[in-house]
Amino acid sequence: MGSTGGGYWRRLVRRLTSDVNELDAADLSRKAEAVGAMKACDCQSGEEVTVLGRVRSVELCPRNAAATLEAELYDGTEGVMLVWLGRRKIAGIEPGRTIKARGRMAVREGRKVLYNPYYELQTTS
Repeated sequence: MGSTGGGYWRRLVRRLTSDVNELDAADLSRKAEAVGAMKACDCQSGEEVTVLGRVRSVELCPRNAAATLEAELYDGTEGVMLVWLGRRKIAGIEPGRTIKARGRMAVREGRKVLYNPYYELQTTS
């Protein structure tokens, strides 16, 4: 067998012995790189960034009569909170959905946040 065959077996053994979450994180990281998105772990506060990941949770937070919709996006390296001010619901923003989001990175209470990001719902492939 040539070097290609050895690579196949190595990948197969890795897939069979790796944790499902680890494989999912690696898959998300590959997809993000393919569309030109940054890894969340590399994003710094104040930078204009594009991230791609899967929505882990969505929460409506009615603070002082001004509702905010918050979604936790995970890209395989780190989580980013997506926060839409004045919104109660956005069609398609739901757990399990893959989203590409763009905006200026901020940090709130030690967590990375994109406020009112531009977003694109991604099709599953």
